Amino acid sequence: MQHAWLQRDGDVVTVMRDGHPQSAVSLGNPEYLEFEYVQHLALAIDALCRPGPLRVTHIGGGGLTLPRWIAHTRPGSPQIVLEPDQHLTDLVRAHLPLPRGHRIRVRAQTGEEGMAALRDASADVVVLDAFVDGRVPSGLTTVEWLGEVRRVLADGGFLLANIGDGPGLRYAARVLAGVLEVLGAAAVIGLHEVLKSRRFGNAVVIGSCRPLELHDLRWAAARAHVPTGVLGADEVGRRVAQARPFVAADAEPSPVPPPAQLGPGRRR
Repeated sequence: MQHAWLQRDGDVVTVMRDGHPQSAVSLGNPEYLEFEYVQHLALAIDALCRPGPLRVTHIGGGGLTLPRWIAHTRPGSPQIVLEPDQHLTDLVRAHLPLPRGHRIRVRAQTGEEGMAALRDASADVVVLDAFVDGRVPSGLTTVEWLGEVRRVLADGGFLLANIGDGPGLRYAARVLAGVLEVLGAAAVIGLHEVLKSRRFGNAVVIGSCRPLELHDLRWAAARAHVPTGVLGADEVGRRVAQARPFVAADAEPSPVPPPAQLGPGRRR
């Protein structure tokens, strides 16, 4: 049973879940993204996606930080959020109201249930940002579930998966192997110290059915507020050389964060 509550620090409200900072929302500035991995998700969307409204499906809702950012930066974007924790959603709706005119729909479903119910080619972007006790659920990184992602993605669409992992990125490598097998193209964006296996942290795995053009993403990463790197096709290939994709029979959640890790994203 997960328990959620809110912590306020001036304009910023942090959603806490079972002792972990789960997301942070600025009540006055939807462009403020406190967690570094959310900054990386936003960088990827801006660098890879066409201008204008996007159809986005989010697996994991939290404080709806990224959906708020998309609604603000790309007005008119229809968004579906799959968040099974109804108590959390009710808490967020009561204390962190969504902006007027938003097109964000929250469904009380798991990522497995919700994806299976979505129409073919109904999303330009699928964002996986789901954690239970600080870990990505096992059913959301298998080739079977990635097959559902491929079905739901429109032609030229992108998967952005936030994966918490330890030094060596062995779990992320298996996720990458699955993304390559099912979608065909993959890249990674994250903090330099995480990509260089210096500490536990978050890496955003990018997947697409088309070859990834990373010039704009690398340009944006070089100018990010935090030291950010991008792994392209060659580097991803080296990471997954010995990695086996997860399948339903051997699925497992992402590694347990160390006690010193505050949650799914370190603060600036």
